[in-house]
Amino acid sequence: MIHVIVAGGGIGGLCLAQGLRRSGVSVTVYERDNTPDARLQGYRLNIEPVGSAALHECLPAELWETLMLTGGDPGPGMGVLDEHLNELMLERGAQAADPADSTHSLSRATLRAVLLTGLDVRFGKELVRYERTAAGKVVAHFADGDTAIGDVLVGADGVRSRVRRQLLPHAETAAAPGVGIGGRLPLTEETERWLDPRLATRKNLVLPVRDFLFTAVFRRRNKPHEAEARIAGLGLDPELLTRGAADQDYVMWAFVAHRRHYAGEPRAFVEQRIADWHPVLRRLVRESEAVERFDFTAMAKVRPWPSTNVTLLGDAIHAMPPVGGMGGNAALHDARLLCRALTDVDQGRAELVPAIAAYESEMLKAGFAAVSESMRYLWLAILPSRSVRAIARCFFRLCGLVPPLRRAVFQDE
Repeated sequence: MIHVIVAGGGIGGLCLAQGLRRSGVSVTVYERDNTPDARLQGYRLNIEPVGSAALHECLPAELWETLMLTGGDPGPGMGVLDEHLNELMLERGAQAADPADSTHSLSRATLRAVLLTGLDVRFGKELVRYERTAAGKVVAHFADGDTAIGDVLVGADGVRSRVRRQLLPHAETAAAPGVGIGGRLPLTEETERWLDPRLATRKNLVLPVRDFLFTAVFRRRNKPHEAEARIAGLGLDPELLTRGAADQDYVMWAFVAHRRHYAGEPRAFVEQRIADWHPVLRRLVRESEAVERFDFTAMAKVRPWPSTNVTLLGDAIHAMPPVGGMGGNAALHDARLLCRALTDVDQGRAELVPAIAAYESEMLKAGFAAVSESMRYLWLAILPSRSVRAIARCFFRLCGLVPPLRRAVFQDE
């Protein structure tokens, strides 16, 4: 039997802990936040099939069902539009029959409450360093003077990971050249009267002659009281699991531009940049709430290192800009891979260090592929070359006109 210490209570670390607990592996999570509800801010999350598969595999059946009851569908495919709302392409992409292979929009508050359920999580524990003992153990040291000893330490402690700084002092993050501004427009009878139906029903990429706008719709599958009744029928506490998740359905938008162009207040900056766009897009920004700026960070590619009983997961090792929404899904994928590896060790099917080495090899490959894809989207958004943007728009338009090409490029149906 092994005992696993997870430093960091984000979605990747908690998903790993849920999977280990489900497999009978001893695990404790140490989180620097003082309370469970310290991270309820932000928009809902788009969980792609790779993330859904990880959650389905790691969570007990009743917790997975809770996510399905409280979540929503992102709509039929993703459209590519120009700034005047002319459609260049529609990537239809049908939802899979199995929810575990599908895309979902999930409340951050509900996801966090679900991931915390049943786990041994110690709050107010900021890891400052670790040491490996001659006996093959690892000791985690916390800012309050406490220590914890285990067989494995997993650094799931985010972009500023203390575990990474000690394990890989040469691996550093850097500010990415883009800046993002996000907002959300509540979906009401009044807003749906003037919104373009495509903005209110699906994901969209708006590709103008400069900059970049992404939109996504978040609608619940079930009314809150219906979901709560069914959650209670699973033997769970619906009030606990849905607390803080009663936000209204809405359209979320994210505007991306080069950092050097940014100046002033976030909403005013976006309004100035889109002054000649379609009136509906301008109104979307003007009437939105919770408009704020997001600075982007990216990790330079890290070469493999000699594996030990200390490893990393998610943003702690492959941080990326949120363009494309791949960071959270990559962390969930890591959690699934590492859970399988550590379960094999716990059940005697593998040795510890070789199992972690195999995990790290696959994690680095998949994680930095996601970083590269995210950076490609970012560069498309911020490149000043109008010719490159014109070529991209023509390419999407061609894919929209030639279905076999669209299917070949985007694996679309």
